[in-house]
Amino acid sequence: MKVDIFGIDRPCVDFTVDLNDLPKRNLGCMLNAVGWQGGGKVATGVVAAARLGASCAIVGRVGDDLYGRFCRDDFVRHGVDVSGLELAAGCITDLGVVLSERSTATRTILYRPGTVKLPEAAEVDFTPLQTARYLYIAHTEGLSAAAMDLARRWGVEIFIDADYYTPALEARIGDITYFVASEFVFRAMFPDLADGPLEAMEDACRAVLARGPKVAVFTFGSRGCVGMSEAEGFFVQPAFSVAVRDTVGAGDVFHGAFLSQLCRGRSIRDCARYASATSAIKCTCPGGRAGIPTLAVLEQFLETGVIDDTELRQRVKFYERGIEYVSS
Repeated sequence: MKVDIFGIDRPCVDFTVDLNDLPKRNLGCMLNAVGWQGGGKVATGVVAAARLGASCAIVGRVGDDLYGRFCRDDFVRHGVDVSGLELAAGCITDLGVVLSERSTATRTILYRPGTVKLPEAAEVDFTPLQTARYLYIAHTEGLSAAAMDLARRWGVEIFIDADYYTPALEARIGDITYFVASEFVFRAMFPDLADGPLEAMEDACRAVLARGPKVAVFTFGSRGCVGMSEAEGFFVQPAFSVAVRDTVGAGDVFHGAFLSQLCRGRSIRDCARYASATSAIKCTCPGGRAGIPTLAVLEQFLETGVIDDTELRQRVKFYERGIEYVSS
């Protein structure tokens, strides 16, 4: 199967909990809602890209437990090719418990790593990568590093969702085509500029481009994002104003939406605008995936400022039914 986007990740399951206030120790509280949704940076990103019309494949490994089957089925539900996603016998899939507190509009994440490990490069069929348009990664080590080497050999552009600035990332910035990074990465790279106005970050973006990437974008949550390419210059994209219910997965969705619009040939500025709007719409629903819009819903929002949430509300209810219900 030929795909636009070849993504690598170790998917997980998120148990989402919506509550007014986190209880103090030794006390309890009523919950507003709970749900089960797929998680993972690239994993959720490819779901967003697929929902917006890109053809995507996910490569990685989950356990053969109920959580792993849920992860696989949720990709299939959104049209993502899972031929490269292995269900590892006897292994446990990663689990996150996401506590979203309404009173503070913040989230707390409890994470239980499973026993799954990403496959070695020799165990992966990279044939789809050879004809893909983009390699989509979140790290530059292990399997992702091997995929980067092949992508460069085959002329496939490399897109990264960089959340933390590590020595491995530092060493390979020059190999990345689209460097789309978080505020945490910006703070590590340019600590003196991090709290300044977004309009003053042009030189920082230019410094990234000087190291090799064709495009540099940094996201700053509710402040918006900045970006630059040699062809289009520097820009600032403000965040969209919506009634925020849950921010979990907002960055993952931003990256997937950005990449989906690259597949459509949009300018970098337009990719950032579409990605920011997609992320905003996602934040109106609980969890990382229930609120990802279709392209029609997204374009209506960009044109009118109105979110047609008919399908989104149905998906929220679907995920609330429980993991056994939504998994085959």
